[in-house]
Amino acid sequence: MDIMLKAAGVMLGMIVGLANAAEGKLPTDVAKYVEQREGCDHFRGEVPDPPDAQRMGEIEREIRKLCTGTDKKLNKLKRKYAKDQAITTRLNEFEENIKMPASTNRP
Repeated sequence: MDIMLKAAGVMLGMIVGLANAAEGKLPTDVAKYVEQREGCDHFRGEVPDPPDAQRMGEIEREIRKLCTGTDKKLNKLKRKYAKDQAITTRLNEFEENIKMPASTNRP
């Protein structure tokens, strides 16, 4: 299981690295948000199959770490860059008011 977590981390790092290269034209605050939010969205889509309480706990921790506060940040960045069409278009790719999953970690 630990190997799978490390492999997932390496893959996420590679994806983020590629995304950072593509996001090089964005202001720093927007690029950081995009990186955080893409990590958030990645883990929001992670559901272990078959169900695994330990892995689900790891996923929930990452979601709390990466997703907390992203709705507020998204709204703030949209207001700040409202006149920049390229940035607005990029930010509009993200879902607003994301739902944080209820804890499914059971003994």
